[in-house]
Amino acid sequence: MPEQNGIPSALLCLLSEVIAGRATATDLVHQIGLLAVPETATDAADGTSMTEIDGATVDLGRKARCGFGEVIYGPGKSADLVARLIETQLEAGQDSLVTRIDPQTAVAATHRFTHARHNPVARTLRVSSAPIVSGLQPSPNGLHVAVVTAGSTDAPVAEEAIETIEWMGVPVSRFDDIGVAGPQRLIAAVPKLREASAVVVVAGMEGALPSVVAGHLAVPIFAVPTSVGYGASLGGLTPLLGMLSACAANVAVVNIDAGFKGGYLAGMVVSQLRQVTPDTCQAS
Repeated sequence: MPEQNGIPSALLCLLSEVIAGRATATDLVHQIGLLAVPETATDAADGTSMTEIDGATVDLGRKARCGFGEVIYGPGKSADLVARLIETQLEAGQDSLVTRIDPQTAVAATHRFTHARHNPVARTLRVSSAPIVSGLQPSPNGLHVAVVTAGSTDAPVAEEAIETIEWMGVPVSRFDDIGVAGPQRLIAAVPKLREASAVVVVAGMEGALPSVVAGHLAVPIFAVPTSVGYGASLGGLTPLLGMLSACAANVAVVNIDAGFKGGYLAGMVVSQLRQVTPDTCQAS
């Protein structure tokens, strides 16, 4: 990345955008976070930093390599181990996201931190060194992710996607219960959906909704099949195969009930778009 007096040009450009009112302070803080190197990890710049704790190895270099820190998979981990993993990340200046955590473990771990958010519907736990903000608003450039559910029973998977996207510092808008059985609800939502830069569509049953949504939009659609449905839905296999067979060219599919994966991919798309380049700055 080109630099001016040791400061990345993209960062200087984004600062000028904030001053001009075309970007927000949140965008600036997010970009600084992507460039930051944890003080506790001398080799974090090349993405190789590892910290050994009793029971696990924490990949502190993942943020440098991949843009975001390591996500903690909750099942099978004790509350003490989860808390120690989180503490290691916080000491390195990285916010934590735990997925698929059971309520008892989440509550026990939460008591050890000042700024924590447990979402029992999503089965997630987020911990930060600062107050956690939900419902992030799109910046003036409007970049954000839309999360769509086919039905209210898909909410747990959609909530996992939303928690993931907000952990990434990306604004989210949500559209609930607009499945193909009520096409008028989708048509009413299309104008707002067209404002999103990426869309996560969560659906069970026959899994038709992502194709229908994609036919209205010019952005990537990340389809998440859910295990919602009667016997012939085969625990999510039927919507998975239906989504993989989608005719719409802008649909990509993740695993059954994988709200985290759908949300992460959509968040990465918007995060890349938010990184203002010097050329973009000069053109504006």
